[in-house]
Amino acid sequence: MMITFQSTAAPDVLMLRDLAQYLLGLIGKRLDARGVIMHDELPGAISRLEAAIEDEAKAELALETLQCSPGNRRDSGNGLSQRAWPFLDMMRAARKTGADILWGL
Repeated sequence: MMITFQSTAAPDVLMLRDLAQYLLGLIGKRLDARGVIMHDELPGAISRLEAAIEDEAKAELALETLQCSPGNRRDSGNGLSQRAWPFLDMMRAARKTGADILWGL
């Protein structure tokens, strides 16, 4: 199932339900049938999501340094930073304009 996030500050962001639930959990929200991230909640939500992305990047770097041979390297092309980027971009734009982010309309 797809979830659509909407804001007057940015184009709609569509994502799979599991990813939406995970990202909202990282910022302290629950995925209900309808929801909102108020503009005054955005600075904290952005900080928490950025911290989670940074933590994942550090963990991946640590894993890469433990790899013994070049053939053991993982492809990190689908990390949290790539999956969260459109949502994070929307949150940053909404923060700049003082807009809310809604879903389930």
